[in-house]
Amino acid sequence: MTEYNASGRRPTRRQFLRGGLAVAAVAGAAPVLSACGGGGDEGGTDAGGVVTITMWHGQADQGKETLDKLVADFNASHPKIKVDASSGGVLADSMLQKITTALSSGQYPDVAYIFGPDIASLARSKAVADLSPYTGAASVRWDDFWPAAREAATVDGKPRAFPALVDNLCVAYNKKVFQDAGVQPPAAGWTWDDFIATAKSLTNPGKGVFGTGWPGVGDEDCVWRIWPMVWELGGDVVTADRKAIGFDNDAGIKSLTTINRLGKDKSVYVDTKPGSETLYQLFNNGKVAMVATGPWQLPDFVDNKIDYEVVPLPSFSGKPITIAGPDTWTIFDNGKARVQATVEFISWLTDSAQDIQWAITAGSLPLRTSTVQKPEWTSHVEETVGLKTFSEALAYAKTRPTIRAYPRISQPLGQAIVEMLLDKSTPQDSLRKVAQSANVALQTSG
Repeated sequence: MTEYNASGRRPTRRQFLRGGLAVAAVAGAAPVLSACGGGGDEGGTDAGGVVTITMWHGQADQGKETLDKLVADFNASHPKIKVDASSGGVLADSMLQKITTALSSGQYPDVAYIFGPDIASLARSKAVADLSPYTGAASVRWDDFWPAAREAATVDGKPRAFPALVDNLCVAYNKKVFQDAGVQPPAAGWTWDDFIATAKSLTNPGKGVFGTGWPGVGDEDCVWRIWPMVWELGGDVVTADRKAIGFDNDAGIKSLTTINRLGKDKSVYVDTKPGSETLYQLFNNGKVAMVATGPWQLPDFVDNKIDYEVVPLPSFSGKPITIAGPDTWTIFDNGKARVQATVEFISWLTDSAQDIQWAITAGSLPLRTSTVQKPEWTSHVEETVGLKTFSEALAYAKTRPTIRAYPRISQPLGQAIVEMLLDKSTPQDSLRKVAQSANVALQTSG
């Protein structure tokens, strides 16, 4: 649940994608975190039988306003639980550092907004609650969350958080650029060959127009776009035993080759500035025809009056596949009473009755399958071009494995992708370097 800024952009999202690599630094702090016990006793109930829980949500602007209202509604309808909610003094993209310090001091909240890539390292701490005893309850309706959202909240087979946000990647295209070039716009079911051919036909060096764009810093914003290719080709981020990368094979070679074809054609704008702001500016100015992006970008397109449309990601077989990047409400153990009260609150907060309010007012996608069936959501998606495509993609989205070593896979892979985009290496040589580096990390990670 992350706020949009004045331009309609969810400002922390691309910082999150870059910040996925920051988990490596936290991994080094794992022994400190593991040493932390619970931050409270088994009590937590005052003389009046009221349990007070603390929430750090990291939200601002519309996100904070919406969440404040929902918390007030909960407090009014649940007299035995009082939720004390605040940003925690930071925005969501700084929450990891805030929580790390809190865990070290032994004084931490009952629940905090934690980015998906960060939970694997945090879960090494005994302070992060194991929610297995709770997620099977009928009132929680755990199976109603989108599969990708559940997977992102699960570490080593145990649910350690609740889903807080879910998104995915589709392709937005500038209709005017297609019209000016006389190129047929893409449609669902298109392939990566179609994508490459379309990008090439739209590229016009004389006018400074690129067929597509790709973040080129080598960060997670650059990396997560390759995983749908790898998955469809039968590969994975890691092998089943998590001792080696799962794409040191034809899946990895073909995926990198696909990206390299864009580089060889010089049909891709490679944004070498963190945040990819230039890439989206060029899209808005008609200099990039199409870009893989998420629903967070739609308000910016609307504000800039772009004549755009959204289609699913291309695939190799024509069967849709995409990646989700969920975030979590991570619950901390401050005693049984407070954990139970927090689970009750977060179950309520993420229930479809509240989920629909958050999705519509704060600019998110529904967390639950039942939410997309609500007439309010059906009406809402019709009001924003492309939102329906992102909403439908939730049904076939996958997510990266929640493992502590992921940043040390992402880092060398990001460099390999940049090499492909700039046509500075071969897919075979780049993948070999990724495997050498990442496999060592996997074999030595605890």
